[in-house]
Amino acid sequence: MKKFLLKSMGCKSNQFEGQIVAEKLIEAGYQEVKKPEEAEIYILNSCSVTHKSDNEAMYLLRHAHGLGLKTVLTGCIAQIEKEKLLKEPFIDYVYGNEDKFEIAQHLQDEESFVVRDLMTANEFCKVTLNDTSKTRISLKIQDGCDNRCSYCIIPYGRGKSRSADSDFIINEINRYASYGYKEVILTGIHIGLWGNKNILPLLQEIESKTSIPRYRLGSLNPHEITSELLDFLQNSEKFCPHFHLSLQSACNRTLKRMNRHYTVEYYLEQIEDIVSRFEKPFLGSDIIAGFCGETEEDFQTTVENLKKSKLSQIHTFPYSIRKGTIAEKLDGHLPDGVKEERAAIIKQISAEKFNKFVQENIGREEEVLIEKRPGKNGQYKGITRNYLKVSLDEGDFNTLKKVVLQKNNLC
Repeated sequence: MKKFLLKSMGCKSNQFEGQIVAEKLIEAGYQEVKKPEEAEIYILNSCSVTHKSDNEAMYLLRHAHGLGLKTVLTGCIAQIEKEKLLKEPFIDYVYGNEDKFEIAQHLQDEESFVVRDLMTANEFCKVTLNDTSKTRISLKIQDGCDNRCSYCIIPYGRGKSRSADSDFIINEINRYASYGYKEVILTGIHIGLWGNKNILPLLQEIESKTSIPRYRLGSLNPHEITSELLDFLQNSEKFCPHFHLSLQSACNRTLKRMNRHYTVEYYLEQIEDIVSRFEKPFLGSDIIAGFCGETEEDFQTTVENLKKSKLSQIHTFPYSIRKGTIAEKLDGHLPDGVKEERAAIIKQISAEKFNKFVQENIGREEEVLIEKRPGKNGQYKGITRNYLKVSLDEGDFNTLKKVVLQKNNLC
């Protein structure tokens, strides 16, 4: 029996796919282990969103190879870089993003390289997860992206947008509900492109045709959150009021260079609308710090707009040049030190906003899904509908419990 260790990097879609890869290998007779010294094969399900993730991937593969393990690289780096990766002495096998689900067969057939062309793929790859050990689960409903944001390499790693059909999604959600799951997270590379670029019909079916108590949405672009969508979500019994807005900048000049088709004014009004409709919704966002051509004035505009926004938390990272993107050829690339400094300032703004959001929730009663059994400290861990983590002295695993939020039980 072959023993494997698998690591997945990056987004929720990649994490979900990594779980499926592990399940399929186990079904094929492989044994999953948690320590490199116990493994024979090291599988890295990679992310290529930044240079940092690329560098981390190469470090992990070198390290595994140095321990005498056979190394398998899959995920976005494998899909983008293809056969050139086999020139690296520390990489033994390279499999593409949709070829990862047949790793056991590829290894059996001694195929060192299998990467199909996803730019011509038209069908969504339906793969299912059978794990019954948790309380919340991701469900990938869409893959690929048709946008061409100037900084982003991911369309080349995932192909064009492809969607799961609603029957498949509804069946999967009901299957998870029958296993005892209480919450599903709808994920994808760009879920706002689901179906005919309108996710509302799907959510209406989830509301009426599934027995899952709660669902949560992945990241959406601002213009995909319409008044019609908010009208529906506002009255939903299942929706968790947690929005993640893919903003990327809070300066119009920078947004234009990024090829993002909305303005700061538009999404600030949209955030105000969301806050007015829901009781303490969690509003997360992505911001790229130090994009090429971002002047000090541009950055200060972003800072001021982020400060006055009603975001709850901001995920930020320094801009990373991606070979093959439009932005690679733009002028005005900034030193790494400047990008890091700007990211640090935004992280501080995020910390202040999140602390304020936590304080505003103290004293409120919220429904908590208890998702972790007591650890060394004897406390259960759970999550509210609006994405706050809670510690509890008592409760039952995988149950929904009304809890008054206090300073001492918010993590």
